[in-house]
Amino acid sequence: MTKPTLLIVDDEKTTREGLRTALEERYDVYLAEDARTAMDLLERDHFDVLLTDFRLPNEDGMKLIVRAKSFSQPPICILMTAYGSEELAVQAMKRGADDYIAKGRLQIDELEMRIARALRQRGLEAENVSLRQQLDSKFGLENIIGESPPMREIFEMVKQVAPTRATVLLQGESGTGKELVAKLIHQLSLRARQPLVSVHCSALPPTLLESELFGHEKGAFTGAHERRIGRFEQAQGGTLFLDEIGDIDSSVQVKLLRFLGERTFERVGSNKTLTADLRLIAATNKNLEEAVKAGLFREDLFFRLRVVEIWLPPLRERLEDILLLAHAFLLEFAKENNKPITNFTADAAQLLLQYRWSGNVRELRTAVERAVVLCRGDKISARDLPPSVRNGPAVPLSRTELPSALPPNDLTVKEAEKQLIIHALKETDGNRTLAAKKIGMSRRSLHRKLHSYHLEGF
Repeated sequence: MTKPTLLIVDDEKTTREGLRTALEERYDVYLAEDARTAMDLLERDHFDVLLTDFRLPNEDGMKLIVRAKSFSQPPICILMTAYGSEELAVQAMKRGADDYIAKGRLQIDELEMRIARALRQRGLEAENVSLRQQLDSKFGLENIIGESPPMREIFEMVKQVAPTRATVLLQGESGTGKELVAKLIHQLSLRARQPLVSVHCSALPPTLLESELFGHEKGAFTGAHERRIGRFEQAQGGTLFLDEIGDIDSSVQVKLLRFLGERTFERVGSNKTLTADLRLIAATNKNLEEAVKAGLFREDLFFRLRVVEIWLPPLRERLEDILLLAHAFLLEFAKENNKPITNFTADAAQLLLQYRWSGNVRELRTAVERAVVLCRGDKISARDLPPSVRNGPAVPLSRTELPSALPPNDLTVKEAEKQLIIHALKETDGNRTLAAKKIGMSRRSLHRKLHSYHLEGF
């Protein structure tokens, strides 16, 4: 088994060498005599543990830890110093240190125990993230379904941003799944065991929203009969999701901007400054850039929120996903209503594909639920769909433009997909990369489907 890698940073050679001798049996040990050398090593290679002295020649160990923790895969950071104090320990932990130990009382057994404990905790967190990632459904991540290129990009971005502390701004029309993506980011993050607190900003007037977010003291305003803990404090250690953030009042924008800059806030009616360690995810169905231009939204707050920006496409721009989503909803509601429905007829499927879905995934879900309730057979037909879908505005598509998952007859979606894959492989003489590109899916997804349909030898 590969040993965990350990970087020891100390300007005293005897201390460095002594620690290496004591720890090299259990760890792959590297040494650095100052922060600059340590940073070069950290940028070049990944380390599991950073053990650094506080006093270093060109930069203190605290700053080194802060820089190390900014990496996408930061090491476990332990600060050691001969100048130990409770105040310094608290400061170290606030700035990202995982543990703290005084050199004057340094016992190798205790140090080994602390490192091993931190590694076990890190391993559990990584295992939890891995298990959540293994919950990816066949066509997407958890209950977010999609095989279209825009959705594949979103899945990859979510996987990258989730383990970080970055603020995320989700933009897109109503019903595109912004709240689901926010939940997924939280579930795949290292904060998953802590609370995910959601606030629908447009549902509250400005005065109540400020109290809802930041809390208030007793007597702060008429009706404030007791102290109230706000959502920022409730989300401590976890994630705060602010939905429809484009609707917040200018006074709340100022307070939110301050929090994003300083990580501090005050309850309404109080002068006491509070701090909160949380990850902020915001969402809006408005174009915030246009709102900034119109003077309705602060530009500085917009930039603070848009550290990572994810646009969720409307359903009409991800035609490849409509039948996949519809089929998933069909199975869900058929089971819920105890009905033996397995698929859509070709006419019903074509209507689903050609309808514009102004309400996006939310509208599709409701339409399928209605169809399941009204369906009398084992397949949903055109007559089971809502009148709005049967007679509403349609996206003009030729037969060749229809997504390849559309069944030409009463084939199930899975059977149609299998035939499509076989056809694509024949057209590309078995070249899986070209076949995947032709179908509009990743090579990895194609490989998974070949295994599922027992086509590995094709």
